[in-house]
Amino acid sequence: MSRNAEAGRDGLPAQAGSPEEGPAPASAGAACKVEDRQEALIAAARGARDSAYAPYSRFAVGAAVLDEQGRIHAGCNVENAAYPQGWCAEASALSAMVLAGGRRALALAVCAVAARPVTPCGGCRQKLREFAADDCPVWVADATGLLATHTLGALLPHGFGPEQLER
Repeated sequence: MSRNAEAGRDGLPAQAGSPEEGPAPASAGAACKVEDRQEALIAAARGARDSAYAPYSRFAVGAAVLDEQGRIHAGCNVENAAYPQGWCAEASALSAMVLAGGRRALALAVCAVAARPVTPCGGCRQKLREFAADDCPVWVADATGLLATHTLGALLPHGFGPEQLER
């Protein structure tokens, strides 16, 4: 057994959802049932969308992530005059989760108003994969409510995650 399999990077035993083992399933160890938080997660994403800074594209997006402690962390997209320097709502929500001590994403809601439902971009799918398992629900909504339900595994098949870096 490798050292990483016995202990985490901090010297403590590796736990499900740690970088050494990869994200635990969305259902593992949740403080509440993930499905029970769907409406609250969508409402948080909708509220975050209202705070988006999108003066160039006028395409406001909000996102909210549910962490392993049952807490909701919201984020919005923030544009920049130097276009590549802006960031997505999903990345903002994940950053808020990490700042608050969360290490596992159990569900994600994305809210945007467009002709078709808006899913996370490829980069955000990969960012989410760092903290979420393939069965993590991704709920897509607009101003009126839920439009579609996906899983991270369906949006990012054969995704690269922390477990690929095990030694």
